[in-house]
Amino acid sequence: MHEWAPGERERHLAEIDEQGFTILEGVVPDDLRLDLTERIDRAMAEAGTGLGTNVFLGRHTRRLFNLLARDPAFARVPLFEPTLSLAEGVLDEGLLLSSLTAISMGPGQEPQPFHADDGSIGLPRPHLPITCLAIWALTDFTAENGGTRIVPGSHRYDHIPGKGEVTDGWVQAEMPAGSVLVYDGSVWHGGGENATDERRLGIVSNLCAGWIRQEENQLLALDRAYVAQLPPRLQRMVGYSVYRGLMGHVDQTDPGTWLDPERPSEMVWDRIR
Repeated sequence: MHEWAPGERERHLAEIDEQGFTILEGVVPDDLRLDLTERIDRAMAEAGTGLGTNVFLGRHTRRLFNLLARDPAFARVPLFEPTLSLAEGVLDEGLLLSSLTAISMGPGQEPQPFHADDGSIGLPRPHLPITCLAIWALTDFTAENGGTRIVPGSHRYDHIPGKGEVTDGWVQAEMPAGSVLVYDGSVWHGGGENATDERRLGIVSNLCAGWIRQEENQLLALDRAYVAQLPPRLQRMVGYSVYRGLMGHVDQTDPGTWLDPERPSEMVWDRIR
């Protein structure tokens, strides 16, 4: 269990609210970071993960999607207490795992276009947070190797970046390996240029409000027998749950009880008098 210093969690949440992002420096233990790196390399080799095919995905970048299905050890990422605690503060405890992706940015990668991760959601902007993301730095993130470029305060803009739109005022998320960048999904950001001869490796854990559709369809991506072996909290986060006793039910039943008939579950109809 992570121990927050007095006022530390509140300070990070205030930074996300005010500027759209915060950095948790050095919170990931080295043994976990190195183990995740080894498992990503193995999974990418097994999957034959190739380079991206356009400027957004990155022609010198490899991305491994649906990471949770590759190895149950990746469950440690969305459940990591410091980042999950902040995401709950931005959203609420009914949040879902929207996607989990490993990204290996190779030498020569050009800057990624600015974008907002919730850009596919057609709500007027600015709006309440609906996604909260955590980028894990498994290697150092520097200005030279393409550490994420981010525009402070852009989560309050009234639009998302247009195609090819550039902006001044961005900063670079430079952080040592083992750190995590946590941000509101409305913030304008994009990977920087990797001008070094080494890769930049990270994991993107995308969490969304419990009432919107997940980026990756977790219920189809993960076999039910596999999900049954995951920690109960993660079972709820991938979709075996209901939001506020209603959204996600199956015939007035919490699907989480399919995995554990003894799981406590209060449906909205139980509260209606």
